[in-house]
Amino acid sequence: MRNAVTHGTIAVTHGTIIDDYGGRCMNLDMKSRFRAGAKVCSGVIIALLVIAALGPAKWAPRTSFGWQVDHIVGYFVITLFICFAWPRPFVVRGIIMAVAALLESLQALTPDRSANLEAALCGAGGALAAALVAEFFIGACGRHARLKAAH
Repeated sequence: MRNAVTHGTIAVTHGTIIDDYGGRCMNLDMKSRFRAGAKVCSGVIIALLVIAALGPAKWAPRTSFGWQVDHIVGYFVITLFICFAWPRPFVVRGIIMAVAALLESLQALTPDRSANLEAALCGAGGALAAALVAEFFIGACGRHARLKAAH
């Protein structure tokens, strides 16, 4: 390969990552655009979360599993998506946990809702679980890439 920098079994040629089978993994420019799009979507998701949390109670999506599960799963999915956009899971976790507590306490100011410590803890628990999952996968991918580069 001309103009290629090899790192173990992975080569970077003209900004494209090529794996050991000769396949293109992802163009570096495409990866940065993908991550930028994920950051924009993260902002939209946070805005929708604020609207659902502080708007009228009927605007909040609910399942038949109960509000505790809704909070845990909702914050888990939101945190996991934001960790994809900003791959610093423990920083994201701290911010999302603070947002969960802030939104719950601000619900005391709305006419049809009340602040609930258990709901804030369920949201924080979902954010914590997602950050642990994201940290595990980010660490595993990093270890895998280092092992491939060492061979």
